[in-house]
Amino acid sequence: MKSYRKEVLFNTKNRREFINITPEIEKCLAESEIREGLLLCNAMHITASVFINDDESGLHSDFEKWLEKLAPEKPYSQYKHNGFEDNADAHLKRTVMGREVVVAISDGKPDFGPWEQVFYGEFDGKRAKRVLIKIIGE
Repeated sequence: MKSYRKEVLFNTKNRREFINITPEIEKCLAESEIREGLLLCNAMHITASVFINDDESGLHSDFEKWLEKLAPEKPYSQYKHNGFEDNADAHLKRTVMGREVVVAISDGKPDFGPWEQVFYGEFDGKRAKRVLIKIIGE
């Protein structure tokens, strides 16, 4: 069995962003030369997420509004966590959106359903954060 590992760095301009990372995943898959197996992609920070969904701007706007209703950023004083950093809402948003995705690899390609794409979700940006891409198989 072969194994491939790569860390990808993100440094967003905004506190919250959704970035389609499907092209980066496909590039890593090609580099790995793995034709059949599994791909794990996970955020390596507790205020960021990796998830699968549709690449549609209206949906991303809906995510933003929905997450802000569930865990509003302000007032910062509403969270016991906030002290050194004002990012309690980012931790909660990450919990809802998830840490990682696992994708089946078939015939050298991600085995996605219709419209599925992989996204990096940033909830406390403006600093460098890592995403791990790990592929195992033959």
